[in-house]
Amino acid sequence: MKDFFFSYNSADRQQAEWIAWQLEAVGYTVIIQAWDFGAGENFVLAMHKAATEAERTIAVLSPDYLKSQFTAPEWAAAFVQDPTGEKRLLIPIRVRPLDLTGLLTPIVYIDLVGITEKQEAQNRLLNGVKDGRNKPDTEPDFKNLF
Repeated sequence: MKDFFFSYNSADRQQAEWIAWQLEAVGYTVIIQAWDFGAGENFVLAMHKAATEAERTIAVLSPDYLKSQFTAPEWAAAFVQDPTGEKRLLIPIRVRPLDLTGLLTPIVYIDLVGITEKQEAQNRLLNGVKDGRNKPDTEPDFKNLF
């Protein structure tokens, strides 16, 4: 069983691959079309297998992703298994500006839009996918709080 199945539109392939690379670099396992689907495979069957053999689905959010008729069933399959989000089976990651509507609106997403520092993007990504709290390692600064 892999940790994450990547659902993304081809327009966001570079962002999806960067995210997948970061996750694998720290020990997570991923299934991503760009790396794991080969010539001659049945695309639909490969997608079905990937989605069912991963614990969670990462949806790489962009306007192209939301317009695609092919990505909707991918995120919907994860959503229907966990409509309340308690198991965090669907992890949306926003990579380009967009306004969410419909069923994706209440789902908390990881926001990478506008981040220009690699370390900040890595931290936001890894903190977003990990289980548990995101309490910082250091005490918040007291100066000028009150």
